[in-house]
Amino acid sequence: MTQSAMTLVELADALRGSPGFAHKRDIADVMARLGAALPGGTAAMTQAVAVGDDCAAIPDPAGDGWLLFAIEGLVEEFVARMPWFAGYCGVMVNVSDICAMGGRPIAVVDALWSDGADSSEPVLDGLAAASARYGVPIVGGHSNHRAARGQLAVAVLGRARKLITSFDAQPDDDLILAVDLRGAFEEPYPYWNASTRAPAERLRGDIEILPRLAEDGLCDAGKDVSMAGAIGSALMLLECSGVGAQIDLDTVPRPEGVPLLRWLLSFPSFGYVLSVRPQQRLRVLERFAARGIAAARIGRVTASPEVWLERSGERVRLWDVARQPFIRAPQESVHG
Repeated sequence: MTQSAMTLVELADALRGSPGFAHKRDIADVMARLGAALPGGTAAMTQAVAVGDDCAAIPDPAGDGWLLFAIEGLVEEFVARMPWFAGYCGVMVNVSDICAMGGRPIAVVDALWSDGADSSEPVLDGLAAASARYGVPIVGGHSNHRAARGQLAVAVLGRARKLITSFDAQPDDDLILAVDLRGAFEEPYPYWNASTRAPAERLRGDIEILPRLAEDGLCDAGKDVSMAGAIGSALMLLECSGVGAQIDLDTVPRPEGVPLLRWLLSFPSFGYVLSVRPQQRLRVLERFAARGIAAARIGRVTASPEVWLERSGERVRLWDVARQPFIRAPQESVHG
């Protein structure tokens, strides 16, 4: 059966069974195992949001606002098959995490394992290219050229004056998806690349949108679109906030000619799901439109912690967090 012929029930089943959803559900095992080491356990640590957000947010001792801290590990197969792009994405996805929380990136560090110096070169070249294009320096890291296979992790430090979090979506908010459609898939993979061939000046301007939305009081809840895709990332946001949503798939911005399921499972280089008060919706949409980025209201946040998908008059429940947690995130923010 082609994707275009899929019923809404079949599409929902495909989302639930996707590798992106499975990888995100693994987060629950890690959180359960770490237990007391997490903020709120026995660890003496102050941060602005509970674990489960795109970054840790720690009060900035140098002034008002927050230091943002995050790390991304790249899938081993990805590093092996696309080493340059994996290096590039190591910086790009960390920049996205910082922006998703209303911040600006300061610097990154990397940890790289390879089977010899030669095999590490394309990864390092990709890291350097993204660092230059986004204007975020690589200030250190760790390397091992005597590993059995290549692996990569990249960490980032940023700063925010006001936060966008995964814990502040409210019932009756408008759910907005913003995504840069000016790209193409890195075939045959689900990576929608709107970054490597874009002007560097445009990339640097685009990553200013989210912090300015936060600082102007237009948005305080959101998440970047990760390997779970737009719907999976929305589900993570909603679970953290203890709410649900009705999502209309007919309104999801997507490139012409791309099947719906493939798009919903794709990982865009620039993509964010935001939960916005209705009175701020038009101003938020205008900010993205001014930068040439597609953005649309795709649904409404509900008090019941269920996510429902709608398409062409059909309606199906994708997930009931009360019955089946997704990442088992604590449903509370600790900033105030």
